Amino acid sequence: MQPLHSGDDAREAAALLERSDSAGRRRRSSPVLSASPRPPGWGGGLRRQSSSFRQDVGHAASETYLVTRLTFSLLQYLGLGYRWMRQLLALTVYAILLMPGFLQVGYYYFYSSQVRRSIVYGEQPRNRLDLYIPKDSTRPCPVMAFITGGAWIIGYKAWGALLGRRLAERGIIVACIDYRNFPQGTISDMVSDASQGISFVCNNIASYGGDPNQIYLMGQSAGAHIAACALIEQAVKESSGQPISWSVTQIKAYFGLSGGYNLHNLVDHFHQRGLNRSIFLSIMNGEESLSSYSPEIVAKESSAQTIALLPPIFLMHGTDDYSIPSSSSQTFVEVLQQAGAHAKLLLYEGKTHTDIFLQDPLRGGRDPLVEDVLTLIHADNATCGNIASTPTPRRLVFEWQLRLARWISPF
Repeated sequence: MQPLHSGDDAREAAALLERSDSAGRRRRSSPVLSASPRPPGWGGGLRRQSSSFRQDVGHAASETYLVTRLTFSLLQYLGLGYRWMRQLLALTVYAILLMPGFLQVGYYYFYSSQVRRSIVYGEQPRNRLDLYIPKDSTRPCPVMAFITGGAWIIGYKAWGALLGRRLAERGIIVACIDYRNFPQGTISDMVSDASQGISFVCNNIASYGGDPNQIYLMGQSAGAHIAACALIEQAVKESSGQPISWSVTQIKAYFGLSGGYNLHNLVDHFHQRGLNRSIFLSIMNGEESLSSYSPEIVAKESSAQTIALLPPIFLMHGTDDYSIPSSSSQTFVEVLQQAGAHAKLLLYEGKTHTDIFLQDPLRGGRDPLVEDVLTLIHADNATCGNIASTPTPRRLVFEWQLRLARWISPF
């Protein structure tokens, strides 16, 4: 499979677009932002600004408490062995090297008027999502519902801030959906949260300037696995006549970035990479549930009616990804194609697990992932001019830092 470079292959892939729901504890915190859109002139007045600031501080404090509590709970599961200490050290150095970029993205995330943070979509802890709104909202915008990665343990909606910014600059509304992580929840909770977040987007995005007829779904790493599970689970429900709150037919395409789709093939691989087998099986509700949460296996065993409901599926993967081998995406694409689904593999030569999603965007300039996604979304659409008219993103991190971070990355 050859890498896609926003040319003929992208247009060929774009042609596919033409053929075609464990209880948790409510978070105790200050009120979060309302799910309703801001009224005109929002933000005026010292009292309102002070109230908003108190809400932000209260939310930040509650999130810090939550993450800290989950971290200590997780350490009880993992222990403090040499392998984890080594990984933690690598992760710390990796984060320090990329910190100049993270700080700039963080400033945008907390202070940009284009970011709507922590919109409530459900009743469970962490049932929140962030919206990245384009400056030009004179007409309904295409929408990308995005599920972040994090090894099912450290996922958080803010991890999608860089992608959200880049796509919002190109006229796409991005909804970064948060979900319960392990040990706060297991895979069934994560898929349920993701599905509920997607439902919120499908049923409410028009209130935020989004086009309900142009909704796309994307996941990265563990988020790609969770999103694929939610998508296929919804197709199974829909094809069997079960009650649903959103329809698979509302999703124009699914983009899976660096995901794993057959858990049986990944248990030993993750164990060797440092994710203990017993921990992984606990995340996945036990070994007996691996098949049920392997989209590749579910697709292979699904009826023709279920497969027919699936949108075009584009799986994107770096060939030098050692966290989740690119063969995971390749095999899933082959299974989908054999089952009759519209699926295509987009390989990025020499790219690692974090290159496509982090290092490349922080480098500035041309971003292959964003270009490919936009080419597919804007295929045969007049708004495709947005790609060329938008200023080239500037560099956020020096090249030597990016190279050293790539070498030391634990991912």
